[in-house]
Amino acid sequence: MNKNEKYVITINRELGSGGRTVGERLAAKLAVPFYDKALIKSLEKKYHLSVEEIEKLKGRSHNWWADFKRVVGIGEGVANSSQYYQVAIGEEPELLTTDAVFKAEKEILKGIAQEESCIIAGRTGFFILKDIPNHLSILIQAPMEQRIARVMRKQQVSHDEAEKIIKNVDKMRENYVNKYTGTSRYDTRNYDLVISMEGKTEDEVVDLILSYIG
Repeated sequence: MNKNEKYVITINRELGSGGRTVGERLAAKLAVPFYDKALIKSLEKKYHLSVEEIEKLKGRSHNWWADFKRVVGIGEGVANSSQYYQVAIGEEPELLTTDAVFKAEKEILKGIAQEESCIIAGRTGFFILKDIPNHLSILIQAPMEQRIARVMRKQQVSHDEAEKIIKNVDKMRENYVNKYTGTSRYDTRNYDLVISMEGKTEDEVVDLILSYIG
């Protein structure tokens, strides 16, 4: 990946791995926006986006994504885009996914990647954007007990409740990826870089990725 040209970094991460935090901090270091699935889904829901409506936006303006961001008020600070919409762990809006929503999401992700350098965290970015030039795809994982401890701390739930949340989300995400990409989110062939968080802090992983990029 060449940092001196427009690029996109996609991060797929396991719930409780700290991958989202890694993505946000990496975006801050690189001074580019950070987007996650919660943001994309919220935009779809709030602004009733469809493939047809997105195509109309594209037809009206060459720089349609910049215009869209200005209208809906996102991206007004480096790495702050994801802060406008938040969902609790285990309550992710992908539960509402339909084929039409996936198609709209696909167009939004492509629009983001084509218009600006950025980091996108989510389940299918690695697949949707695989043909985008200058694309780095990353998978971030962590041991189960480490994931459970993080979810317990973040959600204030018991060990058993955290484990249940993780298993449910893992299953949901894997089913989603398999349905829409025909592959597994755990297939390492889908990624340029696979990182285990075991024994590492988020900042150490950010530094590792920066070293890999060069």
